[in-house]
Amino acid sequence: MTGFDDPAFYGARWASVYDDRFGGLDPAPVVDFLAELVDGGRVLELAIGTGRIALPLARRGVIVEGVEASEAMLERLRAKPDGDSIPVTIGDMAEVGVSGPFRLVYLVFNTLFCLLSQARQAECFQNVARVLDPDGMFVIDCFVPDLTRFDRGQRVQALAVTEDSAIFELSCHDAVQQRVTTQVVTLDVDGVHLRPVAIRYSWPGELDLMARQAGLRLADRYGGWDRRPFDSGSGQHVSVYRRS
Repeated sequence: MTGFDDPAFYGARWASVYDDRFGGLDPAPVVDFLAELVDGGRVLELAIGTGRIALPLARRGVIVEGVEASEAMLERLRAKPDGDSIPVTIGDMAEVGVSGPFRLVYLVFNTLFCLLSQARQAECFQNVARVLDPDGMFVIDCFVPDLTRFDRGQRVQALAVTEDSAIFELSCHDAVQQRVTTQVVTLDVDGVHLRPVAIRYSWPGELDLMARQAGLRLADRYGGWDRRPFDSGSGQHVSVYRRS
């Protein structure tokens, strides 16, 4: 596979700057939420990346394992304190190429949408259900699509402008495929840097249907990691699925 269809593509392009770009986001609310669900069982993070959730979760005594498609991301995890202590399987997160059972499987920060078709996202649900223990849970964190962000299927925005650099984002929206393709472009003294991203968004009800087809049911849905209520104004949902 090449380009966006390669599960390792995102990590290859983003690993070197991932923590600089996203490391400022406080992981504590996510870790607090997940730690309350574990109850002593094994935990699996899909797309474990550089470990910004797995490492603080493991420091609380949780037994965490991971699946990651990108060797570049895994190198960043291994370079961190305690990074060698977490078992990680290199593979496609949709295939969930590990043996269970797990008390908890989680996939956060909209990463489910990096699977670029409805079939691939449904495959992920099915394979998660396969490795959950009878009381296990699957937790996902996704944005609620807001199509008003696009004008005639396009969006351009400046992310940062300094004396020496500019970062801007160019996106195209395919409403039929529910797909957004983005280039994050950095201009600085070293030249032009392109970091592409492609996602296939799903609506909450669509995800619930995928879960039901996999033998899971929606147990709880919140508007954030702080368990605020989910309603029509929510821009995010944290959804907890259990076996039917």
